[in-house]
Amino acid sequence: MKRIYVGNLPWSADENGLRELFAAIGEVHSAAVITDRETGRSRGFGFIEMDNADADKAISQLNGQDMDGRPLRVNEARERTERGGGGRGGG
Repeated sequence: MKRIYVGNLPWSADENGLRELFAAIGEVHSAAVITDRETGRSRGFGFIEMDNADADKAISQLNGQDMDGRPLRVNEARERTERGGGGRGGG
C-alpha cells in the first residue's frame, strides 16, 4: 500500500472528486483533502492510499493532469518529519 501526495488541487476539490479521479486507475483505499482548521476550506492538497502497482500507475498518469484549470502535482508521499517543540508560545 502506498500513500500518494496530490498537490495544487483547486480550492473547490473535495474527497469525492479526488476519489473518483483516482478510482479510474485502481482501487482507492482512502482519500483525504486537507482543510484549514479555522475556515474548513481546502488547503490545496490531499492524500490517496492505493495498492503499490495502482499507485505507481496513478502517479505516472495523473501527475501534471489538469483539474479545474490547475495542473496536479502527484507523487509518493514522504513521511512527515517531526518538527521540534510545539505549542504556542506566549507571554
